[in-house]
Amino acid sequence: MRITTIGATATAVAVLASPITSTPAPVLAVPAASVVSKPAKAASVHGEARISYIESIHDDIRFTIHAEQTPFTRPMPPTAPEGLSTDARGTLKFSHSRGEVTGWAEATVDCLVTSGRTATLTAVVTKSNVEEPGARLGISVQQGGKGEPDRLGFSWGVVNVDPENIDENGQLVRPQAGSCMAPAPFTTVIKGGYKVIHAEITKSPTQPEPAPHHS
Repeated sequence: MRITTIGATATAVAVLASPITSTPAPVLAVPAASVVSKPAKAASVHGEARISYIESIHDDIRFTIHAEQTPFTRPMPPTAPEGLSTDARGTLKFSHSRGEVTGWAEATVDCLVTSGRTATLTAVVTKSNVEEPGARLGISVQQGGKGEPDRLGFSWGVVNVDPENIDENGQLVRPQAGSCMAPAPFTTVIKGGYKVIHAEITKSPTQPEPAPHHS
């Protein structure tokens, strides 16, 4: 994968107070069967935005992200037969237009991890005119707070470079991004935005104890 510019160029709680009375209200027992537990919240990031990138300041660069964590849904035998706690599903799309030329890619999300208003995800390219199918792309998103803009980072352009990895034409070759690996969100969103929902990662399933050895 050669580094290119084009294509690398995205409760308030209302309390209702009852009138105070001299006679306490009866306590009603709630049958256990009627108590419904809420499903665990899933980490996610959704949105679409145009970013400002210092290396292509006048270009139109956009990222659309819809990703949700789905722990232990991507088995990886023999080391992780149940999959990983950061397994995820969803889609990533980006486009980078400069004049009449547009680079674009569509990819399937395979990993997502969050922390506060920040999310890091990776996605594997399915279709593109600038990326090879099967390439894994790393994306980071930071939802802005207190009037700050959202931010986004991506694993190509000015990052993820191995100085010793040179192709036959003397060009730097971009290393493959590992799952959930992405740089800090180094660009600024100038239109649109993202919503990050944080959830702690799930503990891995208990592995069976190895059988004892008999001498």
